[in-house]
Amino acid sequence: MTDEQWAVLEPLLPKGKKPGRPRTWTRRQLIDGIRFRVRTGIPWRDMPEEYGPWGRAYDLFRRWQRNGTWQYVFTLLQARADAKGLITWDLNVDSTVCRAHQHAAGARKRGNCKRSRPAAAPPSPTTTASDARAAA
Repeated sequence: MTDEQWAVLEPLLPKGKKPGRPRTWTRRQLIDGIRFRVRTGIPWRDMPEEYGPWGRAYDLFRRWQRNGTWQYVFTLLQARADAKGLITWDLNVDSTVCRAHQHAAGARKRGNCKRSRPAAAPPSPTTTASDARAAA
């Protein structure tokens, strides 16, 4: 992420509530790691070390996903881009046809179906002595 992009994004992010020891990994590094993971589709555990520990990036991603931070940031950035005329809202109508599988059409639901075995099959032979006692 460039410095210019970070300058736009940073004020939109939530501020930390708890004072404490300084962070080892900056938010910018973790967010770059999240962006890298989302862009490439790699597993979280395979995230390069330059972005910080994968667990920290995953925790930040999930926490902000659950509390709506990502949606909030997206909505604000989209509104700014729309106000500047950077987004063209074109209407697209898709006329894709979805067809059923060839075996899905024409199957009998109820009808004359011939069975391969007689309706009353002989009972299966007992296999253990306890089954033989129970049958007697």
